[in-house]
Amino acid sequence: QVQLVESGGRLVQAGGSLRLSCAASGRSFSGYAMGWFRQAPGKEREFVAAISSSGGSTYYADSVKGRFSISRDNAKNPMYLQMNSLRPEDTAVYSCAARVALLSGNYYRAVSDYPYWGQGTQVTVSS
Repeated sequence: QVQLVESGGRLVQAGGSLRLSCAASGRSFSGYAMGWFRQAPGKEREFVAAISSSGGSTYYADSVKGRFSISRDNAKNPMYLQMNSLRPEDTAVYSCAARVALLSGNYYRAVSDYPYWGQGTQVTVSS
């Protein structure tokens, strides 16, 4: 069973920074592509960032490009989301997701691409 657990969410002021972590239990995730998604109240879950299983390819939503950075360390806690210059509109529950990568350089952007999900961590940005 694949289990993902997010951490690092909290209340932060606009302009501040947070680092989210996604921990995997029970197995190595070196062969898995991973992603971050978020869902604000009353809105659909949306893509934030994705990273290939090798870590060499990344992709970002336009809304976070230049402010957020996704990375992974397959030897330790497998994935991170560094969030800088946070805005009130970044307020949401952030969830990490994983799937088996077809190729080491592939990343995936759709909710339907990922079969494995964490429970999410709340990020609140105050103005």
